[in-house]
Amino acid sequence: MKITKEQIGNAIWILAIVLILFTPLGFYPRVWVNKIVATVISPSTVDKDEQTRLKNYNWNLVDLKGKSTNLQSKQGEVILVNVWATWCPPCVAELPGFVELYSDYKNKVEFAFVANDEKQKVEAFLKKKGYDLPVYFQASATPKELESSSIPVTYIIDKKGNVVVDKTGAANWNSDKTRSLLDKLISE
Repeated sequence: MKITKEQIGNAIWILAIVLILFTPLGFYPRVWVNKIVATVISPSTVDKDEQTRLKNYNWNLVDLKGKSTNLQSKQGEVILVNVWATWCPPCVAELPGFVELYSDYKNKVEFAFVANDEKQKVEAFLKKKGYDLPVYFQASATPKELESSSIPVTYIIDKKGNVVVDKTGAANWNSDKTRSLLDKLISE
């Protein structure tokens, strides 16, 4: 049996696809693809009649310095919760937009970037990227209204506790649409 140039070419393409999809070598190409996708996806609000209300704000979180906080302390404020991990390409892809949004809204909106990862990896990642975000780790069960089996997942909660945005997957969080929504929620 003789192997043709076409078969060799096909084998190389298959190998390249396997490497990109199923090995750490493919992490950065997947981040890049997610960045492109995220630039065109702006998160949408949940229809008013389908919004859930956060009934239980009791969610213990611990920041990078070991300081405990509870989501209850943020009740009555506009809250943005993002659950992410350093090993998740869509999570990494959308973080630059969050960094810009946080920079402009950190004194108006309560942010909680909840890492689903090891503390040392998160610290190294944030330092390498130069990101200054309020990152937390879970210290108790997540409120059921904020449970998700996928990451990244982002919630925006209004002052009354309504989950007005419930977005799974990468998105452009620094969009004019998101900023307008936050401005509206802050003014209510």
